[in-house]
Amino acid sequence: MKQNEQTGMIYTAFSYFLWGILPIYWKWLNHVSADEILANRIFWSFWFMLLFLFFTKRWKAFTSYIKTSLTKKKQLFALLIASLLISANWFIYIWAVNTDQMVEASLGYYINPLVSVLLGVFILKESLSKAQIVSFILAAAGVLILTFSYGEFPWIAMGLAFSFGLYGLAKKMIKVDSAIGLTLETMTIAPLSLIYMGYLYADGTPSLFTVSWGTDLLLIGAGAATAIPLLFFSKGAKQIPLYMVGFLQYIAPTITLILGVMVYGETFSMTHLISFMFIWIALAVFTGSRIRFARKRRREAKLSA
Repeated sequence: MKQNEQTGMIYTAFSYFLWGILPIYWKWLNHVSADEILANRIFWSFWFMLLFLFFTKRWKAFTSYIKTSLTKKKQLFALLIASLLISANWFIYIWAVNTDQMVEASLGYYINPLVSVLLGVFILKESLSKAQIVSFILAAAGVLILTFSYGEFPWIAMGLAFSFGLYGLAKKMIKVDSAIGLTLETMTIAPLSLIYMGYLYADGTPSLFTVSWGTDLLLIGAGAATAIPLLFFSKGAKQIPLYMVGFLQYIAPTITLILGVMVYGETFSMTHLISFMFIWIALAVFTGSRIRFARKRRREAKLSA
């Protein structure tokens, strides 16, 4: 493996590790409502990213993108949709973690790659390979097992998977560096976050600056906790093949699943195991097909060079 690929793999794997342990951070804030955590996460992420762009000398690129691209209605619409979708995804995840439903949250991020392909088929008219069809059948079986066993649709898992999948589609229309993209997305929703935080103060029910200094630091630090993994991912993913990114992405939900069961004592029954086994096999088939396809493309590229 080349040196730059090794470095890229380390950065990318570390970003997924950070995303995997992020529930610990939200657990430290479980005395704060999910909606207030979300408002602070968006607001402080925006300011953190502004400082990051300034100190990394990317401010000019940020302002230039705003001037040239955000005058287009399609770009503005895509940015608004992306901002709303990622905010919904963050809210569902924080709420799931702080209501002891990390197992189902991890399921959502296992399913997400398959959902993204499914959205590509229906919205972008992409075609499915035989391996992908098998993967969908196996994953659907896993979801149905959970649904029929508990008599309740796993809406947290599907909400996370579809909100993030649709977010990815919206991002395809906003071709911009990920750091600038996160700044734009949080900038779009930050005014609403500030209004909501103001409402909490008017209502006399805020947690920021009223509970403890520890709570204040955690709420303000939510901005850095959101941005830092993304920045590592942005640096690493550019240096490794896409199939490797796809393989490494399972680090995060695996860590979340382990934390939920082993650390926070969530239930992981035989039904869960059977359901997850179907989904893990589906992902193995899916990932294997992507790796074979990527290697085939590489061989073809070398022959034609």
